[in-house]
Amino acid sequence: MEITILLARFWGSLFMILGGLSVGARLLGRIIEYTEDKTITISTGYITFLLGLVTVVLHNVWVMDWRVAVTILGWTTLLKGIEKIGFPDRVNKKAQMFKGGQILWGGVIFLIGAWFFWMGY
Repeated sequence: MEITILLARFWGSLFMILGGLSVGARLLGRIIEYTEDKTITISTGYITFLLGLVTVVLHNVWVMDWRVAVTILGWTTLLKGIEKIGFPDRVNKKAQMFKGGQILWGGVIFLIGAWFFWMGY
């Protein structure tokens, strides 16, 4: 259970910071613009891949409670990293869908982070 708490706190903190910056400083819009550069997309894909892989290796727990959300987040992050490395053009096209709702999606990211953070304490 300790690794679950650690990962919930980590992901919760990360999502709350990124969500807050997306709402306050329009970070999400800048990130979407960065997906036009394949080099940046592939580079961040390796980071995303590693974060997902570490989460999956440390926490591949398929249970019927909140802990499965950490596992699902790990697998989603791992697959997203693979997509960014292998198909950067597709990532850019998908990212454009979120451009108009930066504040909304930033708020959603923040709330997901707050839930993970809450579950970690």
